[in-house]
Amino acid sequence: MKKTLAFVVIVALSITCALAQSWQKVTPANECTNRHENSLTAIGNKLVLVGGRGVKPVESFDIKTNTWTKHVETPLEMSHFQAINYKGEMWVIGAFTGGYPHEVPIPDVYIFNIEKNEWRKGPSIPEDRRRGAAGAFVYKNKIYIICGETDGHWDGTNAWFDEYDPKTDRWRRLADAPHIRDHVGASVVGDKLYLAGGRRSTAKIQQVLNLTEPAVDVYDFKTGQWSTLSEAQNLPTKRAGASSVVLGKKVLIMGGESDAQEESHANVEAFNTQTMQWEILPMLNKGRHGTGAVNVKGKVYTVAGSGNRGGGPELNSIEVFE
Repeated sequence: MKKTLAFVVIVALSITCALAQSWQKVTPANECTNRHENSLTAIGNKLVLVGGRGVKPVESFDIKTNTWTKHVETPLEMSHFQAINYKGEMWVIGAFTGGYPHEVPIPDVYIFNIEKNEWRKGPSIPEDRRRGAAGAFVYKNKIYIICGETDGHWDGTNAWFDEYDPKTDRWRRLADAPHIRDHVGASVVGDKLYLAGGRRSTAKIQQVLNLTEPAVDVYDFKTGQWSTLSEAQNLPTKRAGASSVVLGKKVLIMGGESDAQEESHANVEAFNTQTMQWEILPMLNKGRHGTGAVNVKGKVYTVAGSGNRGGGPELNSIEVFE
């Protein structure tokens, strides 16, 4: 009887804790630059905000001191990318530069060292694999870029999957993903890559926002095989330009844009990789697309982005899920 009661108490506490989690607005001591089509990564206890439309400074938010610090500007305009932390430095890969609708893929990787407050040019991306609006991530000390688009928002959405080994300075092509998509974020849980959200931006036929991809594609690094989950496991709210971040064993898809509504989505949906089901989480206080999200010590942060689909208003607000 005591064991049963203890179990019930534990379950009740777990449910209470889950329900207690919500998005909180963070009020910093000073403000950062409004921006969208930027990215966000974390280095130590700092949120690092980079890129967006136009040339903007890198800015870091110290979670402990609640303050923003402005760093040097990016070497060129950088937009539509998923920045990564590789060994304490921020890498920009799979990004665009230039204006809509013919943004141009940046041909090289750029690396920012926050301690030195300086940029350096990294490896060149193979000419026939260059694209922007791609997902990027690190897995076992190798860097990966997935999907994207070759000609801005005009055309060229693809399913390319590439691996870069910094140790050998070599690129390797992997099997294409099952679905082409751009404006997508990539997340890895264990030995599996999860792709959810994104679209096929094709301005040349006036189809930019509406060709969203609902299917979830999964790549198993152990077998080197792709699979697509069943229709019942599709992303509940179809959208692109969302942020993708891992929280425990769950992949969170946050915000985004679509033709379904003028305001950016505030939806937050979590794919539980253990139950293989989607869970609906509390919504963001402010819908946003074209930014990123990071997990710092079990708390998920998001900053900036666009409040409506398309190009504005640009935001600079911070939210944390705790």
